[in-house]
Amino acid sequence: MFWHLMKLGLCKKCPRCGNANLFNGYLTVRPQCDVCELNFQDIRSDDMPAYFTIAIVGHLLLPLIYWAEVNYHPSMWTHLSIWIPATIILTLGMLPSIKGVAMGIVWYTQKT
Repeated sequence: MFWHLMKLGLCKKCPRCGNANLFNGYLTVRPQCDVCELNFQDIRSDDMPAYFTIAIVGHLLLPLIYWAEVNYHPSMWTHLSIWIPATIILTLGMLPSIKGVAMGIVWYTQKT
């Protein structure tokens, strides 16, 4: 069940039926599921998606930053011009899916 919820969350689908979308926009949660009428407003993930996103992006980029510094010694401006955009792109790209996963996990723990 856990892995199924992870998959539904990554696809930003309803954790109960798996058919309807969780979001109206980028991170705006729909009031309820169009198919099974699950109330999404009761599923509060709060800051959990942001914390997980920061942890994942940090664990992905820090080894690359270290590797680049040790092997190539780029200037600070090169570091900034590569890693700041990479951080922003990864963070904004992963945040909705991680919020979907968090909402699925919160829904599952609330129902049991």
